[in-house]
Amino acid sequence: MIIKDLDSVKAGGGYQEKSGVWSSARYLLRDDGVGFTLTQTTCAAGQSIEMQYKNHIEANLIIAGEADLTDHGSGDVHRLKPGSMYTLDKHDKHRLDVISDLTIVCVFTPALTGKETHDEDGSYPIL
Repeated sequence: MIIKDLDSVKAGGGYQEKSGVWSSARYLLRDDGVGFTLTQTTCAAGQSIEMQYKNHIEANLIIAGEADLTDHGSGDVHRLKPGSMYTLDKHDKHRLDVISDLTIVCVFTPALTGKETHDEDGSYPIL
């Protein structure tokens, strides 16, 4: 059984922050041996974030806040609010326009090491 809280995540090096933009508490990582990563990510209101996870599948559940999600492939814009879920199952290029402070629970596969940072495409490398 694995039990963690935010303090233990921070102490273990599983926390990253870009001040005033986003933070990510990575509760489960590759070394935990469960095959996926679980994070709690917060994004500040007013941010516009371009991403495309070329090496990972990501599922997201909105816990608090609102954002518009633009699918660059189709041009569709989706309003996200608490209870909304979206999954980037085709390595979809997308933009997240944060309307109000956003809290998201995210699942990544394959699992992250915890040392990844977004590259110029908004993707995580395989480490």
